[in-house]
Amino acid sequence: MSKKEIPAYNPAEIEPKWQQKWETDGLYHADIDPNQEKFYALTMLPYPSGDLHIGHWYAISPSDARARFKRMQGYNVMFPMGFDAFGLPAENAAIKRNIHPKQWTYKNIDNMRKQLRSMGTMIDWRREAVSADPKYYKWTQWFFVKLFKHGLAYHKMSPVDWCPNCNTTLAREQVWGEDRHCERCETPVIKKNLDQWFFRTTKYADELLKFDTIDWPEQVQTLQTNWIGRSEGASVTFRTEAGDDLKVFTTRPDTLWGATFMVLAPEHPLVKKITTPEQWNTVQGYIDEALRQTDIQREATDKEKTGVFTGGYAINPVTDERIPIWIADYVLMTYGTGAIMAVPAHDQRDFEFARKYDLEIRVVIQPDDKDEIVSGDMATAIPAKGRMVNSGALTGTPGDQAFEQIIAYLEKKGTGYRDVNYRLRDWLISRQRYWGAPIPMIHCPKCGAVPVPEEQLPILLPDDVEWKPTGESPLKLHPTWRKTTCPECGGPAERETDTMDTFMCSSWYHLRYLSPDYADGPFDPKEYDYWMPVDLYTGGIEHATMHLIYTRFFHKAMRDIGVTKGDEPMAALRNQGMVLGEDSEKMSKSRGNVISPDKLVQAYGADAVRAYLMFFARWELGAPWNSSGIDGTMRWLRRVWSMVLQPGQGQADQDTIRGLRRKVHQTVIQLTRDFENLQFNTTISGLMELLNEMVKAKQKGAWGSEAWDEAIDIYLRLLAPIAPHISEELWAALGKPYSVHTQTWPEADEEAAAEEEITLIVQVNGKLRDRIIVPAGISQEDAKAKALASDKVTRYLAGKEPRKVVVVPGRLVNIVL
Repeated sequence: MSKKEIPAYNPAEIEPKWQQKWETDGLYHADIDPNQEKFYALTMLPYPSGDLHIGHWYAISPSDARARFKRMQGYNVMFPMGFDAFGLPAENAAIKRNIHPKQWTYKNIDNMRKQLRSMGTMIDWRREAVSADPKYYKWTQWFFVKLFKHGLAYHKMSPVDWCPNCNTTLAREQVWGEDRHCERCETPVIKKNLDQWFFRTTKYADELLKFDTIDWPEQVQTLQTNWIGRSEGASVTFRTEAGDDLKVFTTRPDTLWGATFMVLAPEHPLVKKITTPEQWNTVQGYIDEALRQTDIQREATDKEKTGVFTGGYAINPVTDERIPIWIADYVLMTYGTGAIMAVPAHDQRDFEFARKYDLEIRVVIQPDDKDEIVSGDMATAIPAKGRMVNSGALTGTPGDQAFEQIIAYLEKKGTGYRDVNYRLRDWLISRQRYWGAPIPMIHCPKCGAVPVPEEQLPILLPDDVEWKPTGESPLKLHPTWRKTTCPECGGPAERETDTMDTFMCSSWYHLRYLSPDYADGPFDPKEYDYWMPVDLYTGGIEHATMHLIYTRFFHKAMRDIGVTKGDEPMAALRNQGMVLGEDSEKMSKSRGNVISPDKLVQAYGADAVRAYLMFFARWELGAPWNSSGIDGTMRWLRRVWSMVLQPGQGQADQDTIRGLRRKVHQTVIQLTRDFENLQFNTTISGLMELLNEMVKAKQKGAWGSEAWDEAIDIYLRLLAPIAPHISEELWAALGKPYSVHTQTWPEADEEAAAEEEITLIVQVNGKLRDRIIVPAGISQEDAKAKALASDKVTRYLAGKEPRKVVVVPGRLVNIVL
């Protein structure tokens, strides 16, 4: 065949052809096989926003390549996909475009499913799960009932963002600007208490801090540890002058003698009771302003600290002194008890507050390396490290003994005890929205909150709903849906109109993939026993403190209920970075820097897009997009095409053949290691380097030899996980058995991969003086002799005898004078 007779590489023709054949043949169907070791490869499912963006490709296509690699290694690999289909954007579309959320969502799913297929992945589409399908959210509701019956779901009053003009709750995304106004009507948003549902995530706080049985990135472990925020300290009870207990948690109970005032969160339930009539108007105004801020705004370290005196006082339990009670927005009801004891001498925030409002500052910890400190001379708070002073009977107690002694002191007095506190809060799952899984609870005036009987699940969302411009949930406004009868007493009752946080749906989707059509439970137990746990989970690190905590909590809770097994749902986790726009900014439509993968596929083909996404950046880091870079990837694939199909000349010498085999098997070793470690960029560069060596060998007559045929065979198998279509096409063109994707991963011939010669670094007194080429297996004595015989080295020796010669085999020789 001459060059002119080689067909052109045409991705637009070959890619759809193979995608269709793989689907028709069920090539990627993953079924239970007790004789084969399983590998459950999972990547985070997308939200059906309408179009896959390049970030989806960056997450999914390298994960697909890794799954393909494991399959070629002999594992029975499941790589499923689905859609996290409930959520606020669908409701916004319903209001703005007058289209039902279901219609909008499923239209988007159809489009995104088609886009996912164009990637050429090994997704087993039989296992698709869509969280908005009744057959899915029936089991989301079933899980809720299980949690409720086991005391892990409860309801209580809790604040939400509320628009008083629209008369509705708002999601975080709907509260705009520093002044926190409603995105629809620009009315200032307020906080309002509503009866809402929670899951007891805090019950699992200590277990969620254990990572010893899972292979998760250190950064994720750190983020989760900080989010859970375990602190050891003491709970201490102050009393207000009105006689109410006022409990605080402190990690430094040894500073109690320095607590000269108290600060409550503005929304603390005791504020109204302790505030004097003279102070009420001022306090109420401050509360109104504070409740319009987010917790992040209130806790900002650079924000000026403000507060208001309530007029009330508390009694310090160790000094019996009367200390003033203030409110301040930097104290949150969502952390600790919503009250703090302020020790301004030893806490900078309290110090600044005390200086601003002329409150007493009392030193109670004396640093060992400083003279006695006078509070009036202090320009800043001092570290609470040293011996106790001004602390009654405990004055003089050394710092390393203070904690235990004050705990014993408090417990003896009955005013405190050793305790542990967590930053982690119970999971608020109520959403005052329509497009979500209805919470399966019934409110009966006689029986209270009663779960819907399991045989009556799912509680379906009504389709005949009316959308108000205000965004109020149609479930509240529906004329009949909320009316029902109590399962316990048979009397009239009302359904819960809140729906569940969509993170509830995504906490268990990996289980529904096991058997999406199974009707007798959330999953088929046989499938669970074979496939679980997930062997490798991939996705963005931005989910570290929400989804990745929620799914761990969910698994552990269901384990205790008897639904799941084992302690963790995902054995290993890896995070990809982010693809930025060419302007190095996060991609967004408003910036006009969004990259359309569909257009790239039309121009270059899916294989080139996949390969470039794996090549242009370290996968775990990401990088700004470079539009011109993909041209180089396309040229590489065209060169592969020509190298395989274009005949050459035979009769290569043995050095060429040995060199070719050495590079081929070195590349097998490298790519095996790189795929295991998800180092996708170096898998591509390794294949590019091998291609260059193969082209040189072909020019030297290696074509047609046994070594050449071996090299082509191995190259296509190495390429198959990355560029599945061109690999399949070239494999078929060579007359090899279908399919390249059912072939085994190449095994390296270690002997063939060994270098015949290596370069040794030669140093004199630790400084580089020469590089010498020596046989790969050279002995230490011969390496020493070769180094000492170097002309460059003898010039530095100048006839002197070396004091010693250090040989690091295979690397260097250091001559010490």
